[in-house]
Amino acid sequence: MLTIERYDLRQDVARQVVEGHIRSLLAPQPFDVASSDRHTVKPWFTSRLPESPQVPDLAAQGFVLLGGRVDVIGHDPVATIIYKHAKHTVSLTTLPLGQSVSDQAVAGYNVRSWSGSQFTYIAVSDLPSADLVIFERAFSAGSPVPEIK
Repeated sequence: MLTIERYDLRQDVARQVVEGHIRSLLAPQPFDVASSDRHTVKPWFTSRLPESPQVPDLAAQGFVLLGGRVDVIGHDPVATIIYKHAKHTVSLTTLPLGQSVSDQAVAGYNVRSWSGSQFTYIAVSDLPSADLVIFERAFSAGSPVPEIK
């Protein structure tokens, strides 16, 4: 039963992340803070959340930073970074380490999940799955490992 409950929880998290992506696409703009400057977006998250993710500039790899928003997954506020690739929007939601979802399609959107050193990341877009793999590699290469103090 525990395995089924974990599967259901992961499916629910994936559904909630995709719902946030869809809501953002229906809104006049998909972000709460609009900026292509990571030095604007990261401090914006820092002022609203207990932990904020790195916000790498991926424009050279074809993923232009648009801004960020705070989504709520379960009862927890989480950072979502918004990128644009051609005419496609990529929502990258951060979850605490240890949470995960499987790569899948939900409501016609591809979902890609991976873990970094501080967060689990979930990318949602109508991009093909192969392009989300490229996005993951670009994001992972662009996110420096945090200093240990």
